[in-house]
Amino acid sequence: MKFKINRTNFFKTLSHLQGIVDRKNSLPILSNILIEANNNQLTLCSTDMDISIIEKIDCDVLENGATTINAQILYDIVRKIDENSQIEIISNNGKLLTLRADGSRFSLACLPKEDYPIIDQDNSGIKININSKILFKLIDKTKFAISNEETRYFLNGLYFNITNEINENILTLVGTDGHRLAKFSHKINDKVDNISGVIIPKKTIYELSKLLSEIDENVEASISSNKIVFSVGKITFISKLIDGSFPDYKRVIPKDNSNILKINRSTLLSAVDRVSTIANEKSPVIKFKLLQNILNLNTINNESSTASEDLKVNYNGDEIEIGFNSKYIMDIVNNLEDEEVSISLKDNTSPIIALENSNTNLVYVLMPMRV
Repeated sequence: MKFKINRTNFFKTLSHLQGIVDRKNSLPILSNILIEANNNQLTLCSTDMDISIIEKIDCDVLENGATTINAQILYDIVRKIDENSQIEIISNNGKLLTLRADGSRFSLACLPKEDYPIIDQDNSGIKININSKILFKLIDKTKFAISNEETRYFLNGLYFNITNEINENILTLVGTDGHRLAKFSHKINDKVDNISGVIIPKKTIYELSKLLSEIDENVEASISSNKIVFSVGKITFISKLIDGSFPDYKRVIPKDNSNILKINRSTLLSAVDRVSTIANEKSPVIKFKLLQNILNLNTINNESSTASEDLKVNYNGDEIEIGFNSKYIMDIVNNLEDEEVSISLKDNTSPIIALENSNTNLVYVLMPMRV
């Protein structure tokens, strides 16, 4: 195998692939990426057996061939090479790879292609098409609510669901950890039947999000019972799905919160940030005391330090005192974008809803804490 490639293009592809490689894997081959050179095209693959990425890039192939090389080492070497350089890679016997760029030369141990696991690229599931920027935003506004609690594994991902509502197909992504819920919906043009919701694992979500943040192209998603395949340009992203039942999120979203607080988003965010300065992991709660057109934020930590701040707001509802995890409030407010946000409440023990006028398809629900 012998090829020459532009450093910038090569590094961009390696940055996509190396993120999913499991460096602690007991199988050395899974620390490697597969490189295949054929007919002036390079195909690179990486997998951790749950997620796989396959990317093709054009280059000057002088001799066809294939090998596998440690992903982290190759990534680090290419990262440190001048971005305008041409890189030449040679592997004569599949056991040693030589990389040359400018005056640098590296000889790296390889493992043969035959040892690399075969990646199932079948994408015969139900297909939908969506712009990469839209899909990125759907993911970006909901991923923070994914649970890290391994015992509730069915919450360790985003729920991906397609429904037909009034002759429109609606794609909905939902994340929840049992304390907070994020739901974002978007109309898609493809005419497909309702798709039984699937759960996309957290690692997949974060790696896919990185990829989508760089591009503005059409994405084809192929959904089957046990995996999902995203195809965009010359990249194929394959992931297993979480085998479990996602809770009925619709039951969690309150329908009778009649007390409406309207407040400037930046003002609320800054005030919560200031008051939460004395909060800690043992006492993260901030109390919201709502009076007519006044919101008082206050907290006390386990060392009896206190903080309090009054804000002028638009509120004419019941007098309510309710507590929240300060970090959860800030996560939600950070992900809203309007200058003014709306928070609806029922009483001091029921979940709240946070919304913005410009995007009513984005819904955040937060459970209160005892105060």
